Amino acid sequence: MHATLPLLVRSDFPALRRRGVDTLQINLGYRCNQSCLHCHVNAGPNRTEEMSRDTIDAVIGFLAASPDLHTLDLTGGAPELNPHFRALVVAARARGVRVIDRCNLTILTEPGQDGLAGFLAAHGVEVVASMPCYLEDNVDRQRGKGTFDASIRGLQQLNALGYGQPGSGLTLNLVYNPQGASLPPPQQALEQDYKQHLAAHFGVVFNQLFTLANMPIQRFGSTLVSKGQFNSYMDLLRSAHREANLDQVMCRNLVSVDWQGYLYDCDFNQQLGLPIADAGKPRLHLGDIAAGALQDRPIRVADHCFGCTAGQGSSCGGALAETPTAA
Repeated sequence: MHATLPLLVRSDFPALRRRGVDTLQINLGYRCNQSCLHCHVNAGPNRTEEMSRDTIDAVIGFLAASPDLHTLDLTGGAPELNPHFRALVVAARARGVRVIDRCNLTILTEPGQDGLAGFLAAHGVEVVASMPCYLEDNVDRQRGKGTFDASIRGLQQLNALGYGQPGSGLTLNLVYNPQGASLPPPQQALEQDYKQHLAAHFGVVFNQLFTLANMPIQRFGSTLVSKGQFNSYMDLLRSAHREANLDQVMCRNLVSVDWQGYLYDCDFNQQLGLPIADAGKPRLHLGDIAAGALQDRPIRVADHCFGCTAGQGSSCGGALAETPTAA
């Protein structure tokens, strides 16, 4: 795999500082039942990295000591494959913390995951589900043959429990990623296309669609290098940069935690090996600092950050602006 950090680290991306920390994004491990082309984590069935119970306990302790932290965002790999996933959800919800599960949908029908959807519903977990297109051929091309059908079954299972249904209180949001080296289309218009197609053909409903730009790192970045498209994609991201998006990028109020408990400004920095450092420490662990002490600290930036500010912007909560700016 081609390393992309050397191509990104020399950057003129604007300096940023964190406002505070209200969201803790936890990567529970890189093991996944899929190997998607756009995956910035390079996750897959053969990855063995997994957050231990001791580190899970450190996460719970960090939440308990951080009253301003109101959201726990669980990701992977497939976060549900971590054997301590459910224990962490229960502990966080008992503290009144909002929990988001970044679910690939196909995990809901995997052997050994019986009752997973019901567990999520019972604990009021918000589901953010990867669904890179509403057309079967496009999804299977990006995520593997049969993925679309399994994803639809997962969505129908969630809908049957109340997810995405008006008045249920159970939130189901979908995530779109472009098929290749392009920016996402306008989020609002694409959301309507998704809703109309999925409802008409499969009876599926959901709350919102999040459009995310593909990051030029890990598996997708390496593919760009192999195809000779890396520089042109970076030119696209740079030319579409919008200063206004800097105010809303996710790293301003989020901290990412890797499977070993080390802290990063975002999940992308985690995958590039750019940790949060401190005097005398090349990387900070959950046990080294309280959330409040991270306020107003500088954020490590590199050229991949243009992926979050290009066009309509891109974050864990989708677009940052209502309409994209033409490149």
